[in-house]
Amino acid sequence: MSHGKQSSMSRLVVKPVETRRERRQFLHLPWQLYRDDPNWVPPLRMNQKELVGYAAHPFYQHATAQTFLAQRDGVPCGRLAAIINPAHNDCYQERRGFFGFFEAIDDQATAERLFAAARSWLASRGMDRLRGPCNPSQNYECGLLVEGFDSPPTFMMTYNPPYYARLIEGCGFHKAQDLYAFWGHVQMLQSLDAKLQFIVDESIRRFHVQLRQLNRRRFREDVQMFLDIYNRSLPGTWGFVPLSDAEVRHMSKSLKYLVVPEMTSVAEVDGRPVGAVFALLDYNPRIKEIDGRLFPLGFLRLLRNRRGLKRVRLISTNVLPEYQRWGLGLALMSRLVPEVRQWGIEEGEFSWVLESNHLSRATLERGGAKRTKTYRIYEDDP
Repeated sequence: MSHGKQSSMSRLVVKPVETRRERRQFLHLPWQLYRDDPNWVPPLRMNQKELVGYAAHPFYQHATAQTFLAQRDGVPCGRLAAIINPAHNDCYQERRGFFGFFEAIDDQATAERLFAAARSWLASRGMDRLRGPCNPSQNYECGLLVEGFDSPPTFMMTYNPPYYARLIEGCGFHKAQDLYAFWGHVQMLQSLDAKLQFIVDESIRRFHVQLRQLNRRRFREDVQMFLDIYNRSLPGTWGFVPLSDAEVRHMSKSLKYLVVPEMTSVAEVDGRPVGAVFALLDYNPRIKEIDGRLFPLGFLRLLRNRRGLKRVRLISTNVLPEYQRWGLGLALMSRLVPEVRQWGIEEGEFSWVLESNHLSRATLERGGAKRTKTYRIYEDDP
């Protein structure tokens, strides 16, 4: 990806994406930039189209975005989306804009012009500060990879070349918060210390907790229940904005195909779900095989022989606030262990964990998990 310094003769143009052709160029740019990068995994094309706002997606029932394309001598060389998320601004009483879907050649001028265009679009709509990358919000892919470039990302995590941090920082951004990915091997689970096991047994005893997996027969409802717990367990988490009902429905529709019940765990007290965890198989190697195309046959290739996938991503362990700190998260995980081993899973990634989430970080570190990747969210707040 060496582009070096561009000659001063060439013409750099940054413009809002308006035509179908520009939309295609915006979506296709990563294939150009990463063609020699063995660790890059293409996005699912249809999904990407929705998330940037080129196809219907419930996030945009309230939010708005404007995408920008940079071209040098008519050849696309960078892209960026400016996003206004009213749900965030209502939640935090801010006038904050977001940026996402940033890609560019290694050229500071390209990055500067893209961010200038985004900032001016946002400012004309009353936004006075900027945070990102959020693609398009913290409930979807977010964060810029700043550490851990030596391996491909897991499913639904971001990836980018190392120089992006330099470009973004050169446009007046500083770190707002880091997100960590922790890696663990299934063998570590066998050696969990007795103290952790005691916590699990105690929490199950204290609350008479019943643990189960997602119910295949009520799968849709159960996935929706999980997302509901996710919404109710995270207030107080940095930057968190609940998913709208429409987003929950939309997300549960696609998760229905991707989640396998064996990789899920629900904690109930008196028949009421109070916590849930789910792991997603790491579909990325398959997505790479189908080059991000689900149609016509990609979908079948994505989902065939799922037992061949030996890696999982533990997306989140969510427990309702009144049950947090009682070890229920560990109890949920403990139910997964035998099933994960029976499936033949070899390794897992816990991602992402906020740098400010000391409880989760401490638990993972104590369990022997290693921090392998760091993602950064930037802002330009004074």
